[in-house]
Amino acid sequence: MNILITGGAGYIGSHVAKQLLEFTSHKILILDNLSTGSKKTLKTLSLIRKFKFIKLDLKKFKKVDKVLQKNKIDTIIHFAASIVVPESVENPLKYYMNNTVNTTNLIKCATKNGVKKFIFSSTAAVYGEPEDMSTEGIDENYATKPINPYGMSKLMSERVLQDTALANSDFKFVIFRYFNVAGADINYKDEVLTPRIGQSFPNATHLIKIASECASGKREKMYIFGDDFATNDGTGVRDYIHVDDLASAHIKAIDYLEDNQSDIFNLGYGKGFSVKEVIETMKKVTEVEFKVEMISRRAGDPAILIANSSKVKSKMSWTPKCDNLELICKSAFEWESLRG
Repeated sequence: MNILITGGAGYIGSHVAKQLLEFTSHKILILDNLSTGSKKTLKTLSLIRKFKFIKLDLKKFKKVDKVLQKNKIDTIIHFAASIVVPESVENPLKYYMNNTVNTTNLIKCATKNGVKKFIFSSTAAVYGEPEDMSTEGIDENYATKPINPYGMSKLMSERVLQDTALANSDFKFVIFRYFNVAGADINYKDEVLTPRIGQSFPNATHLIKIASECASGKREKMYIFGDDFATNDGTGVRDYIHVDDLASAHIKAIDYLEDNQSDIFNLGYGKGFSVKEVIETMKKVTEVEFKVEMISRRAGDPAILIANSSKVKSKMSWTPKCDNLELICKSAFEWESLRG
């Protein structure tokens, strides 16, 4: 099978590429404009197995069409997107153009060139700010009410996929709504955890990434945004999923679409940890004490956001292997330490 991975030099895309290169014989084509993706990551992936790379921005519509036509793509796994929520509020047009418009054109090119499967990287941000979080977490039927342009740009792309598939019976999709993705490549060398790839995104805003940067001495301190939430310790609670587990679901989705209809799935572990718990875990696994300051909460931050991922587990037989907060934190820290 010929598989196109957009944004394959980025954090999540590279971990999916890694698993495809290691565990399948599919021909892999990575397309990335390298605005946030890493050349070093591509070089590391090339040590696993050969693949084709094209540096291209998805806004180059005619060139994207030619890539699909020339390479006879069967499946697209689409990651390329802008992902910083505060930036989406400040610059909404960037998000609607880069995320929704470019995705719409990619879908158009896919159907034109006979692509049968489309796996889309969406987000829990499509749910907005949950008002009645149940103990089972949010399932895929929960109301979608994005509260920022990032979440809305992804939800609009979801709708384009759904409507396109309704009009074209040969075109099927899987939409994955991610919760909080963290950690780095689980790779052991001489029984020592030695990640080969990880999160290289510049100026990252993710809690575990920031905590790992503090523990590795790359940041002087970090902040907790609010301790007055209705949670056990007053700080926000999130569902953290290891990037390798998230990636494995995408591999399963390729086979799933052979005999099943298009569908939407949450990806998370179905349990949450507070900001304070994550920070204490990072300090524990690294044995590093770093400075943490408390400041006021950010607008739009829900108290609790946890996935109900029973659907993907039952329908795809997806079984997480890294469901351990200490392992997630440890792998993130080791990656930061290795990359200097």
